[in-house]
Amino acid sequence: MATAAVAFDDGFRATLSSSTNRRRRLRLPPNRVWPGVYTVERRRLLARKRGVQSLRCGAFPLWRNEKMRRNRTSGWRTAGSLGLLLAFVAGVAVLTPVAAQEPEEARGNPYGEWRFQSGDAWGTRYSPLDQIDAENFEDLEVAWVWRGDNFGPHPLYLSRSTPSYIDGILYTVAGYRRTVAAIDPATGETLWTYREPNTRRWEESMRASYGKGVGYAEIDGRGVIYIITPAFFLHALDAKTGEHLEGFGKPVPIDGFPDTGVIDLLADLGHEYDPYEGIPMDVGYITNSSPPIVVNGTVVVGNSHEQGYAQSRIENVPGDILAYDAKTGEHKWKFNVIPQSESEFGFDTWQNDAWDWTGDVSSWAPLSADMERGIVYIPTNSPTIDYYGGFRPGNNLFGTSTIAIDVETGDRVWHFQTVHHPIWNYDLPNVPILVDVTVDGQEVPMAIQTTKQGMTFAFNRETGEPVW
Repeated sequence: MATAAVAFDDGFRATLSSSTNRRRRLRLPPNRVWPGVYTVERRRLLARKRGVQSLRCGAFPLWRNEKMRRNRTSGWRTAGSLGLLLAFVAGVAVLTPVAAQEPEEARGNPYGEWRFQSGDAWGTRYSPLDQIDAENFEDLEVAWVWRGDNFGPHPLYLSRSTPSYIDGILYTVAGYRRTVAAIDPATGETLWTYREPNTRRWEESMRASYGKGVGYAEIDGRGVIYIITPAFFLHALDAKTGEHLEGFGKPVPIDGFPDTGVIDLLADLGHEYDPYEGIPMDVGYITNSSPPIVVNGTVVVGNSHEQGYAQSRIENVPGDILAYDAKTGEHKWKFNVIPQSESEFGFDTWQNDAWDWTGDVSSWAPLSADMERGIVYIPTNSPTIDYYGGFRPGNNLFGTSTIAIDVETGDRVWHFQTVHHPIWNYDLPNVPILVDVTVDGQEVPMAIQTTKQGMTFAFNRETGEPVW
């Protein structure tokens, strides 16, 4: 299958490169932006005009001369390697428990482990380990380097993944294909990998390089890694072997996919779609950037859409939240982030019938959960389009909101909208952080949400009432 890439140098020169060795050049006027170059529809149109299969933006850098290419490539490779070095070598040192200390469960984590993208279910990004401190940090030496920049059709020099440390093994995702890798933290040896077969859905994903990590749960005493791919499939993999979980999900009618252990997430959104192609572009587009979170036997799945600064039209599909049984993959519930009927809370915040065709309100940032209370906390972004909302009068729930959802039923527990009638790309970029704080002598279970505007909101995470 022929694939193509387009990238720009300082002179706005574009090169189309395909596996059939066809190379063409097109000159663009200097100091001008190529309208729509970042949109899926425009890429498909250009691909058809140029006689290639697919057109991907920003895939390869172009250099004015060989010296510049060598210098920039060398710099990028150094930065990429350093990022991996810090993520894995320092991570190994920090996440190695002291043998004399007794393990203890805390926020979904055994002592010394890092089972969630944000450290623990509460999103604290905190570890109590103290082997490394300010006094001995400068004495650390490189133990090994694991290269993750070549898991894909071309090198990825920026890693967004936070590795998980679970039962003595590191787990991460790498490359544009979001390959899952299990790594021995003592030696850096790759224990196993899994790469999803190619689909047009993956080729068109605008978030292929945004993989932030994996989800995890123990099912009948067996560790299971959960991964959402850029093509919007959910895979359940045996943590020790990388094999797909038996009896989970349904077969996917695409060559190369396993008969078990995978779920086509598009099937439960309720829109027309093709397993290989995805949702038709005249209907909408959806993908994923953050890992799922597993709460009390339920896998909760977020999603993402086009970047807010590059949206091409006002219509899209909503970023509804999906949930599945962690053992069987059975679909449990769907939470409509844009209410679809008068019986749903927030329906009256959409005027001009905009609820029927407006999309996005995705949850691209990581999720957090209170396992004791059975609540998952969802940060959302704006509806389409980020910089203009005149066609959708109203407050537009649940755009730019923190939503607390009952993990068993999918019912809304409470919500808070940080920006009414969201515009200006003020989506919520961070995981809601859960803490217990003493206020006026009383311990208050809190959820803390930070924003792009530099504001911090504090709520009682059980009731949604503001604390301050």
